[in-house]
Amino acid sequence: MDVSPARLPRVVATDLDGTLLRSDGKVSDRTRQVLADLDAAGVEVVFVTARPPRWLTHLADTVGGHGRVICIGGACVLDLASGETLDTCGFGDDAVRAVVSGIRAALPHAALAVERPDGVAFDPHYPKREPALDPELWAVPVEDTLGTAAVRGPVSKILALDPAHVPPPGVFVDPPEEIRLAQESFFTAVRGAVGEHAHLAYSGAVGLAELMPPGVDKAAALARWCARLGVDAADVWAFGDMPNDLPMLTWAGRGIAVANAHAEVLACADAVVGHHDEDGVAEHLATALAAVR
Repeated sequence: MDVSPARLPRVVATDLDGTLLRSDGKVSDRTRQVLADLDAAGVEVVFVTARPPRWLTHLADTVGGHGRVICIGGACVLDLASGETLDTCGFGDDAVRAVVSGIRAALPHAALAVERPDGVAFDPHYPKREPALDPELWAVPVEDTLGTAAVRGPVSKILALDPAHVPPPGVFVDPPEEIRLAQESFFTAVRGAVGEHAHLAYSGAVGLAELMPPGVDKAAALARWCARLGVDAADVWAFGDMPNDLPMLTWAGRGIAVANAHAEVLACADAVVGHHDEDGVAEHLATALAAVR
């Protein structure tokens, strides 16, 4: 289903991986043009992503004059043009210790990382998949980085990786059945280990449990940002593909899934547009723009 209303929203909020970006992680020329057209029409486009700030700098020229991105799953609002953090939410150190100790006890083989708006720290046995980063970020267990002078700002996300069931880097909406079952078992154990101290947000990375502070998700961050702009939920269109997008899609006046979305997202969406490798979001928005001109 792809039916565009006769008027534009005031805000378009879109996930990145699996939604706006193609499989190669890039913004196509077609999408880039449509985003520029929306900006010229006075529609605020906000990227809403699980990515940390360091994975966003190459997209700075695609977000129009405002340059705002809600990142780390809703824990941070970033101005890409200036690098300034405009809003941040996070765990207290005691909550981080509770989450980490719970996972250590229940899943001693798990590898942990902690994300902050200004950086990241990894367990020594966490796979080194970001060669550009300082090797010292893998020097000590993550709990040993809490309260140190070099750390600024709260932990925004805790990552728990299952090293035994992680394929090569990438995002997989439909992993093989054996991996899917192992992943669900791992996620269940993680949920039990962290209790009320955190909630799990699944963005599609196989074998990776992404743990957010209570009350922090894409919808809450988008709602706060729209309130600052004086925009009601009814004037927001949101696009996504994975379960961690569901709160945002259900909050927005119009929640839209791409054709390649997770089954739970497809079932809840107000509309379904084309595949992300076919610029489904951009084509839908281009049709809406043409309808009001």
